[in-house]
Amino acid sequence: MSMATLCVLLGLAALPAPAHAETCDDLWYARNEIYKAQGYCFRTQRGISAFGNAGCQYDNVEDVPLSNSQRRSIAEIQREERARRCPR
Repeated sequence: MSMATLCVLLGLAALPAPAHAETCDDLWYARNEIYKAQGYCFRTQRGISAFGNAGCQYDNVEDVPLSNSQRRSIAEIQREERARRCPR
């Protein structure tokens, strides 16, 4: 297991996310689950299918109110997604 993967997994432990991120899909889901919990309105069919938009409040991802911890977790997940060359 790479150090980046370990950091992602440790960061995800404090969030409502899968116990471990084994695939790009796991990483995508964990990252977007954070946004959903904070009221993001998904635009892609994948996001809408996975999370829906009921109760969403923010159309722009930059407007979503995230804690510093959530921002760090998202950054770690994105780094791992890039390292794994996950599709965007």
